[in-house]
Amino acid sequence: MPAEIDIYGVYVPSLLALMGITLALSLGLRRLLARFGVYAYVWHRGLFDLAVYVLLLGAVSFLAEWFYA
Repeated sequence: MPAEIDIYGVYVPSLLALMGITLALSLGLRRLLARFGVYAYVWHRGLFDLAVYVLLLGAVSFLAEWFYA
């Protein structure tokens, strides 16, 4: 995977781009979890959201590495 991504002449670290993609996925997943009432069974919503974000970031970076390999 390239270290930087060129966006109209501006070099952006690839991890920052992956974090943006993960943020969009995380926001969508949070809406789904709230709609189905999953947060009623979660002790600390902020920690749960952080854990889900970290798991999604790992999955997105794994898939990006697999895609570029």
